[in-house]
Amino acid sequence: MDAVLRTIGDSTPQTSLDQQSTQRPTREEAEAAARTLVMWTGDDIEREGLVETPKRMVKAFEDLFSGYREDPREHLERTFEEVGGYDDIVLLRDIAFTSFCEHHVLPFTGKAHIAYYPDGKVVGLSKLARVVDIYAKRLQTQENMTAQVIDTITEVLAPKGVALMIEAEHMCMAMRGIQKTGVSTITNRFTGVFKDPAEQARFMTLVRA
Repeated sequence: MDAVLRTIGDSTPQTSLDQQSTQRPTREEAEAAARTLVMWTGDDIEREGLVETPKRMVKAFEDLFSGYREDPREHLERTFEEVGGYDDIVLLRDIAFTSFCEHHVLPFTGKAHIAYYPDGKVVGLSKLARVVDIYAKRLQTQENMTAQVIDTITEVLAPKGVALMIEAEHMCMAMRGIQKTGVSTITNRFTGVFKDPAEQARFMTLVRA
């Protein structure tokens, strides 16, 4: 797990856990660790409802953190140039996601809003949502996820500008500690033409419309 955490702050794509570290635990070791955690709660790991839980936990982790096994850049490589000269804003609102806080491994859920000005080419709309999903399915902070998503889109598509807003509720704040529910955390980042305050205002207006 330490090897995984060390890569989170790096925007370089991670393609697989096996490539990150030769010390990746086996499935059996992961299940044993899950078993230990369940026992640590004070429950009886041998009772009917829990005996298969370690296996289920590991299987769930495979899905919840599948983003480590994908390179988001690959999803942006195919573009389309037959856009009829369209050069105005392209906006995707309300891209739902669930990620996990790297500090407490508790979920945070929310929506991402992405806009870009194409420079002669566009990408399939689902591919932008895929980029969000891949980065969300890693241990994250919202700030880092914001940077990773926009940096990847900027690097691969090379548009005239990108705008990104992510708003989410963090269970590490709602379920533990201060235990305040319904609190939204908002992060933004702008590149290129979106450095212009007028373009930022237009983006915000379209997101909130």
